[in-house]
Amino acid sequence: MKDSYADGKLLVRRDGPVATIELNQPERRNALAEAMWRALPEVAADLTTEPGIHALRIHGAGGAAFSAGADISEFERVYGDPASTAAYNKAVRDGQAAIRYLGLPTIAEIRGACVGGGLGLALACDLRFAVDDARFAITPAKLGLAYSFEDTQQLVEKVGPARAKDMLFTGRLLPAAEALAIGLVDRVEPASDLTASTDAYCALLGQASSASISVLKQTINAIADGATEAPVDLVDRFEALFDGPHFKEGYRAFLAKRRPRFD
Repeated sequence: MKDSYADGKLLVRRDGPVATIELNQPERRNALAEAMWRALPEVAADLTTEPGIHALRIHGAGGAAFSAGADISEFERVYGDPASTAAYNKAVRDGQAAIRYLGLPTIAEIRGACVGGGLGLALACDLRFAVDDARFAITPAKLGLAYSFEDTQQLVEKVGPARAKDMLFTGRLLPAAEALAIGLVDRVEPASDLTASTDAYCALLGQASSASISVLKQTINAIADGATEAPVDLVDRFEALFDGPHFKEGYRAFLAKRRPRFD
């Protein structure tokens, strides 16, 4: 696994079993450049092959913003003609999908502004932990644009249709307390406590079976994506757990009244 992607705009580090992606454009409030979206599938693929990782954290460099959204300095180029627009929009979708469907639990650790494409990336994570002065918005209606089907699907999944309409129609900034109340984020902490809270949660994830979590995540995503029955590969993965080493360790630990030691 490399420690830098997209010419240093994405930094990746590993602290034991927890990996971190840092959005690294603090001078632009961690705006998401096209190269960053294009690099995310590669980062996800590298994380998948890295042994012993049980959680991924994503945060913005500098602490002033998780991400202020798309890098506006690129708009003239990426939206220059229909072909480049389609290619750019696909890169955004692919980048978000790489995080959404990653076989690891993912947490967006949010400080400051989390807007537009930045919020789209946070919504692609499994959970969102935010500081109590964070702010959230999705603003395409202020730019004469709409929101993609995939992005809107993720938003509706978290907050429901009516609140998604409110956010998208107005583009207004939501404070962290309101974001928590409507389900946009999952936890709100004082700035001094956020990192420790995320660390503690990642440690809790580390006590569970990574094999179980991977299948559970795929199952929940399939249901959220509208599946009415399990895909064949998911059935196979579910059945395989019963003959897998984690189940054997789990029930032996239960019988012995000790904590399981999963690899």
